[in-house]
Amino acid sequence: MERIFAVGDIHGCYRRLVDLMDRLPFDPFEDFLVFLGDYIDRGPESREVISYLLNLSRRGGNIIFLKGNHEHALLEYARTGDEEYLRILRSMGIEETLRSYANQPVRTLADLSFLPADHQDFLEHLLPYYERGGYLFVHSGVPPGTELEQCRLEDLLTLRGTFLRHPVTIGKIVVFGHTPFEMPFVTLDKIGIDTGAVYGNMLTAVELPRLRFYHA
Repeated sequence: MERIFAVGDIHGCYRRLVDLMDRLPFDPFEDFLVFLGDYIDRGPESREVISYLLNLSRRGGNIIFLKGNHEHALLEYARTGDEEYLRILRSMGIEETLRSYANQPVRTLADLSFLPADHQDFLEHLLPYYERGGYLFVHSGVPPGTELEQCRLEDLLTLRGTFLRHPVTIGKIVVFGHTPFEMPFVTLDKIGIDTGAVYGNMLTAVELPRLRFYHA
């Protein structure tokens, strides 16, 4: 039986990530591993997190990296220069990310020059969502009553209450992060695995279809 592992929001918590990966019975050439986004900000080791994920991907296998709203805001600020994105980045802890990259100044956000080339490439190639089997993997959720192909990227990366309050209408179980819970959130059509690692709780992964959880 095919196994899929999904990992919730990491937010610069490198040591928790390493501990969690050591606990996963993941075979990169038999199983699938999906990271749900938000690798950077708030935590102290965003650079180490991305370096680890790059090294993981270079070994080969079935590994998928999704985009989170933190990565999206950073890329959009660099693309547009819109100061509203800079305000959002500051509110989301971008200074911690800059500190992890040798304490780079805020001005380097505008052209992403604080990032090594391979780290920038990693961020620019993150996927908006991933479908496999009966599951949709996405950072935050899907708008009720909207076909997946019609969803705005911002909704896939930022939805909370509307998505949580209404049933899923796309015929798949949605596996998501973004909204932190004390313990994994499980209903018939939703599995939430952001358990607030950066706030002192645990980093969580889920193994599907067994619905087995792993924590670090």
